[in-house]
Amino acid sequence: MATDYDSPRKTDDDLGEDSLQELQARRADKAASIIDEDLDAGEVAELPGADLSNEELTFRVVPRQADEFTCSRCFLVHHRSQLATEKNGQPVCRECAA
Repeated sequence: MATDYDSPRKTDDDLGEDSLQELQARRADKAASIIDEDLDAGEVAELPGADLSNEELTFRVVPRQADEFTCSRCFLVHHRSQLATEKNGQPVCRECAA
């Protein structure tokens, strides 16, 4: 937590003068800042920067459909509605043509 060294410091006498409402408001603010994640049974929450070198991704690869094309510039598969032009017989998507 960052510390503001320019702010006035409270003495022991000042700490005893905090009202009950201020203390309850601080407690509520701290409780609201805690992140509540819904995890399914058996799921493990990974921390940012965790070592995932032993993990393996598994997903189903779907081949390009008849109404899709691969852009010759960005090499992404787009729906036919995203076709902007064809240059030298190669399709170009709207994003790359812009």
